[in-house]
Amino acid sequence: MKCGMLFEIDNTGQSAVRGVNQDGVPIIDAKSLTYNDFFQNFMVANVPCIIKGIGNTWESSRDWVKDGRPNYDYLMQKYGSYHVTVYNCLERYYNTQKPTQMDFRRYLSYLRESSKNATKLDYLKNWHLKLTDENDKFYEVPVYFASDWLNEYYVTCASHLKDDYRFVYMGPNNSWTPFHADVFMSYSWSVNIMGRKRWILFPPGKENLLKDNLGNLPYDVTTSSLLHHGHELIQEQNEAIFVPSGWHHQVYNIGDTISINHNWVNGCNIDNMYAALLAELANVEKEIADCKEMDDFEQHCQLMLKVSCGMDFYMFYDFLKCICMKRIEMLASSSARRMFHGHEIGSNHILFDLNAVSNTLGAFVQCDTVKNLDYFKTVDVKPPELLEQILLSTKKNSLKK
Repeated sequence: MKCGMLFEIDNTGQSAVRGVNQDGVPIIDAKSLTYNDFFQNFMVANVPCIIKGIGNTWESSRDWVKDGRPNYDYLMQKYGSYHVTVYNCLERYYNTQKPTQMDFRRYLSYLRESSKNATKLDYLKNWHLKLTDENDKFYEVPVYFASDWLNEYYVTCASHLKDDYRFVYMGPNNSWTPFHADVFMSYSWSVNIMGRKRWILFPPGKENLLKDNLGNLPYDVTTSSLLHHGHELIQEQNEAIFVPSGWHHQVYNIGDTISINHNWVNGCNIDNMYAALLAELANVEKEIADCKEMDDFEQHCQLMLKVSCGMDFYMFYDFLKCICMKRIEMLASSSARRMFHGHEIGSNHILFDLNAVSNTLGAFVQCDTVKNLDYFKTVDVKPPELLEQILLSTKKNSLKK
């Protein structure tokens, strides 16, 4: 995909998308898929798909892969000293796999000989390589995934946190990720620049069929007799998979595999993110219900919420404010609409984003927790004031076909 494209929407609704299906999941060629088609048929509808022809022109596809194998010499020379987290796929650690920190060169040495070592199955996951060097252009964000509030926030408004949701994954044949749904009920996309993946996807709600008597989800869904309730598909090299909000999934690598992945949130699923935070807060409050009469109970719950899922209500509001203020500035000026990844947002999309923030913020200001926390009474721009700014800005504009 060429970097620096316009991503825009209209209000004509869904349109027919031509492609084939694999166990009910559409497979579409990028050449025949517009951004608006993807937006309406997949993001808004919360439906998974595979997009063919993604990543084949990326620097990583050219430089990281040689003769169908990792280009070990190049990777060792360029990234060998970087620190990575590697997961032992043979050892369960709570509901994930046991992690180990190591230098990338050590992992490459293992991967090179992994086919000869049946006693280890190690998978490099969640490598924040782009965060380490923003100038490393080893991939481009496909335009379909350009509306990415979460990484926009971390890159442009919260760079001091030194965090993001942009990852590199690298693993040998049969390395895998246990059954889970993505953080914050976010979307995720993944592109294989080498190798293939087997995906098992369950639509929202179907995962409940898999719970045991204690309400726990399985660690490995392939052990369940209810596997037929999900979708199984193979993602090939240079294909992108879109995993919608709330879809539980389990993933296996077929052969040595390298992929580039994002988790992301935008106006189509921000309400799901807020619902996930509310649900986690309810779990926290239930866990320490016996301390409800303590001073600063709500504040303590926010601390626990931040530890539990990586975000509290303060950060969530800052996130909404960041996106909101940027979109208001964009509406006021036809310039400065190029995003952190190089793509340019259209006017209708800006309005859609503001309306989505407004809807979520409207629910946020009515939340009892928000009303009780002193922070929201003293913050420089209070939530009701921000909501008013959005309404004034959007009132001057309307969606265009």
